[in-house]
Amino acid sequence: MKSCVSPLMLGLVLGLSMGLPLGAQAQTGPATQSLPRNQTSLPSVLDQREIRAQLAPRRYTTLAAEIGAKVQRLPVVEGGAFRQGQLLVQFDCSLPQAQLNKAQAGVDATEKTWKANQRLAELNSVGKVELDISQAEWNKARAEVAANRSLLSKCQITAPYAGRVAEQKIREQQYAQPGQALLDILDDSALELEFLVPSRWLSWLHQGSEFQVRIDETGKTYPAKVQRLAARVDPVSQSVKVNAAIHGKFSELIAGMSGQVLLAPPSTGKP
Repeated sequence: MKSCVSPLMLGLVLGLSMGLPLGAQAQTGPATQSLPRNQTSLPSVLDQREIRAQLAPRRYTTLAAEIGAKVQRLPVVEGGAFRQGQLLVQFDCSLPQAQLNKAQAGVDATEKTWKANQRLAELNSVGKVELDISQAEWNKARAEVAANRSLLSKCQITAPYAGRVAEQKIREQQYAQPGQALLDILDDSALELEFLVPSRWLSWLHQGSEFQVRIDETGKTYPAKVQRLAARVDPVSQSVKVNAAIHGKFSELIAGMSGQVLLAPPSTGKP
């Protein structure tokens, strides 16, 4: 008598005898070996990501008014270049000039009084107290002249270094308050690159390391060199800030442009 065993039942019996779970199919090919949990065949995410950098000026600042006065002249237009020591802002200082003239006249008058009292003191015709008061009045007048000259010197703002005007925050004939921002200026003689790299790169990245950077706005690649590394590592992102400089002078580059840093760990080293 023949036993009727279906193919499905036969496969189920064979699977159970081989220790396979229900619903699993036996593999006819070679088994795939998985990597241990503490190993990976891929580099870290930080090593794979695109490193972006931005061009920044070497020096930049905001010039502010030290006195309250009307802006008479702004010789350098926005975006214009200037030399070190060149006039950037001229205030209307007719009142401080008049006050200086008045103080200077007071110096002349008190000086004459003091010298006259000196001659009278030699003839015993004036007391010592009166002589000392006349000398004090002369010193006071000279101090007022010095104060007015100092105030008058703030009527002009000159460039602390050569560069360009990034932004004008005030216009001619407007009244500026003390401390009000007037101009944003920058020194574009040398442009710096600022970017972040994985902290594990510190084992091979150092001051003087050379690399290339591709600027988006120009579509060109430029040589660059690492100038300095940050003093500490960010513990959250495990990254470190790098400052580099474009090696050479390229007139098409301006501050604010950005691009991709073409920098990677050496193939023989460990990142």
